[in-house]
Amino acid sequence: MGRRSRVAEILVAVLLLALSAACGSRLPESDFEHDDRTHAPRDAAPLRVGIIASATSPVGGSAFTGPRDGARAFFDRLNARGGIDGRRVEVRACDDGGSGVGNNECVHQLVEEDEVVALVATTALDYAGASRVSRAGVPDIGGQPIGTAYDTYPHLYGIYGSLAPRDGTPGWDGTLYGGTEVYRYFKREHGARTAAVVSYNQSASAAYARLVERGLRAEGYKVVTEQVDFALPNFRAVAADLKEQGADLVFDAIDGHGNARLCQAMDEAGALVTAKVTNVQNWTSTVADDYKDAPRCRNALWATGASRNFEDTGNTAVREFREATKDLKTHSQWQLEGWAAARWFTDAATSCAATGITRACVDAHMNRNQGYTAGGLLLPVRFDRLPEPPRTSRTCLSVARWQDGRGWVGQGDMNRTCFTVPQLAYAP
Repeated sequence: MGRRSRVAEILVAVLLLALSAACGSRLPESDFEHDDRTHAPRDAAPLRVGIIASATSPVGGSAFTGPRDGARAFFDRLNARGGIDGRRVEVRACDDGGSGVGNNECVHQLVEEDEVVALVATTALDYAGASRVSRAGVPDIGGQPIGTAYDTYPHLYGIYGSLAPRDGTPGWDGTLYGGTEVYRYFKREHGARTAAVVSYNQSASAAYARLVERGLRAEGYKVVTEQVDFALPNFRAVAADLKEQGADLVFDAIDGHGNARLCQAMDEAGALVTAKVTNVQNWTSTVADDYKDAPRCRNALWATGASRNFEDTGNTAVREFREATKDLKTHSQWQLEGWAAARWFTDAATSCAATGITRACVDAHMNRNQGYTAGGLLLPVRFDRLPEPPRTSRTCLSVARWQDGRGWVGQGDMNRTCFTVPQLAYAP
């Protein structure tokens, strides 16, 4: 459950980007009592899957397309090799425009009109149609938990798993929990003792910053808080204070553009840190361009997540992903996770081939499938539906550091970089 902290990072980053653009256990039998399930014929008819992505959202054209592109690459490769039980996978993609109305329209089209057997790699800014997907009994496999849907509804299986009851209410009676494993990592592995948290004077940014501060203090850090005006941020003043305070780490609750400006100001002020820590959404191959004016800060960028570094081509599963996506202009961790989501669906559907690939069969497989890793691309994923939130959790981390000329360099074995850490409550 410690991975919820990384989910919160993604959610806040998305909210801030939008603001910038604008100025498991088995399910009860009752959950399978739907007459509108897709029963695929035992012939060469294609299997339809749906992918919802907020491709044209206010956040920008490339912010939400990584998982979609990774999933499509997997299915293209799968179809070239004969599909699933001799049936090709037909991808029906839908752009919801980043709005709740658009999302409901996509859900209606894919679930009710196209009758897809599953949704795969959902990446929606506003997953307003999540309850409709759940009511229809459609398995939603490997989606990015930008909001709370994957900790709320049955039949929805986020890429990082969930321990929550998923009974229609987010988390446990509306409360979610996140761990302190990221802060523990930098304290144990790099001796960090002083951490700065940079936020905007905006409610979502400030709220997330407070959560980070709580986690850092729980791990014994001296915490330096820095808040800047959202409309006219003075990053030079922040950078000067970071240098004065001797911060080892810098965390943030600001958007990507703001991070680049902060890094530039840090370079100009001579504020050197052990790590400028970012999240999985910013774990991309575009770092050199995004931070072109901040070479020192750029080479202090670290990312943490729950999937194997997309640059780790010494790993067979990663090498397969990179070979299949070699024609893409850029690469990202979200692309790799979309690829893993498509593989997850494929494994579930293959297990159903003998009896019929239906929504219900794929969903039942997902509920039974504990500790899934997509061939080692993911840390083991669980869906346990615990009646009470855990007080502590043993959580592992995938960690990488950017280095010019080498890209993202993995830091140790993600299956062994593990910590037992407290779980802190927060409101979604």
